[in-house]
Amino acid sequence: MSYFKHHVFFCCNQREPGATCCNNHGASAMKDYAKDRIGELGLKGKGKVRINSAGCLDRCDNGPVLVVYPEGVWYTYIDKSDIDEIIEEHLLNGRVVERLKI
Repeated sequence: MSYFKHHVFFCCNQREPGATCCNNHGASAMKDYAKDRIGELGLKGKGKVRINSAGCLDRCDNGPVLVVYPEGVWYTYIDKSDIDEIIEEHLLNGRVVERLKI
């Protein structure tokens, strides 16, 4: 069994000015928000959920992006409500959020 039930990686890559990258869309702030929400919901720790920053995940044109393991489901998002939906539906209830899946 994996140490975490879900491991969520947010692409937080910052490229040179003018280049497409997830961090230009607020990825680091959204990762911080997700990490705080997971803590507030008591989902942080062994057997639960881990939120991490990642370098370039090489899906810049779909950005911002995150990936949830062990399922390997890739998502894009716009704002906190999208992050809340991913947390509620996927991480809490095991249902893929099809409208955000890439």
